[in-house]
Amino acid sequence: MMRRIPLFATLVVAVAVAVMIALGIWQYSRAQEKTAVIAYYEQAQGNSAPVPFPQSETESEAALYRQSRVDCAEVLEQGAIGATARDGRKGWGQVAQCRLRSGGEAEIMLGWVLQPGVRPWDGGVVTGTVAPAGMGVRLIADPPQAGLAPLARPDPHNLPNNHISYMVQWFFFAVTALVIYGLALRARLARKDDGG
Repeated sequence: MMRRIPLFATLVVAVAVAVMIALGIWQYSRAQEKTAVIAYYEQAQGNSAPVPFPQSETESEAALYRQSRVDCAEVLEQGAIGATARDGRKGWGQVAQCRLRSGGEAEIMLGWVLQPGVRPWDGGVVTGTVAPAGMGVRLIADPPQAGLAPLARPDPHNLPNNHISYMVQWFFFAVTALVIYGLALRARLARKDDGG
C-alpha cells in the first residue's frame, strides 16, 4: 500500500513551525536591542552633567538615568509605594506629584521609610536621578527630602530583558510541534499499513 502524507496538515504544521522560528529570531534581535539600550543608559548614568527634567516622551528617553533638578512649586498629591533603600532594606518610598515652577508636573520619589505612611513635604528644589516609572519617568531624590532615608539608585540593569527566554520558548514550541506532528503522522501511517 502506498504511503501518503497528508498535504494540508503538513502544510499547516510547516507554516506554524516557520512562524514560531521567525518569532524566536525576532526575540533574539529584541534581546540584542535591549542589551544596547542598557549599555546606552549605563553611559548616561556616568554622565554627571545635569539635564532639564523631561516633559515629553522624547525628552524622557534622552534624560533617563541622568541627573536633573526640579523646583516643586506646589505638592499636588503624596503617597507611598513599595521601594528599596540604598542599603538594600525593603520598605516604602514616599512619592509626591508636583506642579513645577517652570511649568508642567513631575513625580518625585522623596526618600525611603520602613513603615508605610506619608511624611508631610511642602515642595522646593530637588535634585536627583531621572528613572523609569510605568509609562513615564520620575525623579529619585538625592539627597532625600522630608527627613527620609536615601532610596536605591536607579540601575539600568533592572530593566526587564527576558527576550532570550522568549526566544527559547518559541524554538521549544517549534520543536514540540514537529515532534507531535511526527508522532501523529507515524501513527497514522502505521494504521494505514495495518489496513486501518
